[in-house]
Amino acid sequence: MSLVLDSAAQDLLFREARTANTFTDEPVTEEQVQAIYDLVKYGPTAMNQSPLRITLVRSAEARERLVAHMAEGNQPKTAAAPLVAILSADNEFHEELPQLFPHFPGAKGLFDGSREAREQSATLNAALQSAYFIIGVRAAGLAAGPMGGFDATGVQKEFLDDDHTPLMIVNIGRPGEDAWFPRGPRLESERVITTV
Repeated sequence: MSLVLDSAAQDLLFREARTANTFTDEPVTEEQVQAIYDLVKYGPTAMNQSPLRITLVRSAEARERLVAHMAEGNQPKTAAAPLVAILSADNEFHEELPQLFPHFPGAKGLFDGSREAREQSATLNAALQSAYFIIGVRAAGLAAGPMGGFDATGVQKEFLDDDHTPLMIVNIGRPGEDAWFPRGPRLESERVITTV
């Protein structure tokens, strides 16, 4: 084997893991969410920026407000999932760089002047962290249903502020009955990997 990770863990995280479309009503606990974050926070980002912000939608009132901003096909599963997370990019992430990247005192200053540069960097690095988050959900033995079908402007106004850009909505829980669509095909390595 070329991989150090054992086969069961590979299956849990990748080969057997699927995007869930239905969930049981078993709750997702704060302890599970904390354990997921405590694992995935170690995933690499540029200059250790860590711009991902996670908004947990737990109350019925907040869930109703969120569902109103979801694409029609995503509304029922978002309404029924045990937990829903709004993953967003903090465009003011640079304020944390003195703590997160202390060996380079000038790191924050690189982003002070350009909102556009901050937004580009925040989006890229928070998207990386969002992928780590999905893998962390799987590592907890749960299923994730990440979605891009939502009104981003509406979600931002309803739950965030101008400094946070919503990237995706993730339904989280134990998979329910008929949770999976057929697995889509994947590209073979020769279509993806080029050596120069």
